[in-house]
Amino acid sequence: MKWISVIKSIKFVLYFAILGIAGPCFTQDLHFSQFFEAPLLRNPSLAGIFTGDYRVQGVYRDQWNSVTDGYRTGSFNAEYKMPIGSGNDFITTAMEILYDQAGTVALTTSEFLPALNYHKSLSDQKSMYLSMGFMGGLVEKTIDRSKITTNNQFDGMAFNPSLADGETFPTPNIKYFDGSFGMSFNTTFGEDQVNSMYFGAAYHHFNRPKNSFYQDASELDPKYVFSGGIKLNLDDDSYFTIQADYSKQGTFTETIGGVMYSYKLVGGDPAPYILNVGTYLRWGDALIPVIKLEMNNLAIALSYDVNVSQLRTVSEGRGGVELSISYVGFLDRANSSKFKMLCPHF
Repeated sequence: MKWISVIKSIKFVLYFAILGIAGPCFTQDLHFSQFFEAPLLRNPSLAGIFTGDYRVQGVYRDQWNSVTDGYRTGSFNAEYKMPIGSGNDFITTAMEILYDQAGTVALTTSEFLPALNYHKSLSDQKSMYLSMGFMGGLVEKTIDRSKITTNNQFDGMAFNPSLADGETFPTPNIKYFDGSFGMSFNTTFGEDQVNSMYFGAAYHHFNRPKNSFYQDASELDPKYVFSGGIKLNLDDDSYFTIQADYSKQGTFTETIGGVMYSYKLVGGDPAPYILNVGTYLRWGDALIPVIKLEMNNLAIALSYDVNVSQLRTVSEGRGGVELSISYVGFLDRANSSKFKMLCPHF
């Protein structure tokens, strides 16, 4: 069984090399299939676009267990929204915490990124906002040196762990500051303003931080992300939501998007129970079925990546499973957004 695992890992690496995407793959940012449940990672200006005073969201992803040691990623973000002034403007403060552990050498990434977003109201008649957000903070990466194995440790007959691995990086731990900013526009439209839409663009790693364990001049490539979505009511009990992201980082590009159908299991405004089912596609990589249940202020979603790329032979079609939990609430305060006529939402 151990040799089977080793062979699968070797095949996995070879497939990346043959496809010519090994470099971009290992330099791209961490990301989720449920990208819509991690708004700050898409664009810091998407913070605060919900109906409520605060929102907390968590996403957990487990992938590639079928071909190598699993990649496990967790995200937690919290947002606190405050109306300001006598108009309909808002300000949102937020925090994004990201944790990832990848592969046999336990490459671990921890990110602590506070964010600030300002929503400028563009209409006194309906919800229409132009938002600008900034996010920046500390990133730490570590690697387990004891788990590194190289060709230098092959003595001609077998692997010999007592031999030096030949790597010369001075430290298994690096830290750096990272920053991003973005802008977005969101509005309602249609009869009774029941439909909504948003779009935006973000620029990540604008300070081009150095993130090499060798402490050389290597810089993290900036990433551009373009996001959009639209919600269309079908009737009083159901609606469609379409969302998509396009991102580019160095030579790596990713397009992900899809549609969700939502049905109100119990009537009301807002409806206490909503069932959402849909499918997303990460172009050239994975088909992602999603099911999401909203229960009053709480929402739980489950998705699974079905690998459709050229790696499907190695991965046996298996990709990653994701679980997300979101909670939105109002505070008992005089200036709560609950009492505002206009409020950004999607």
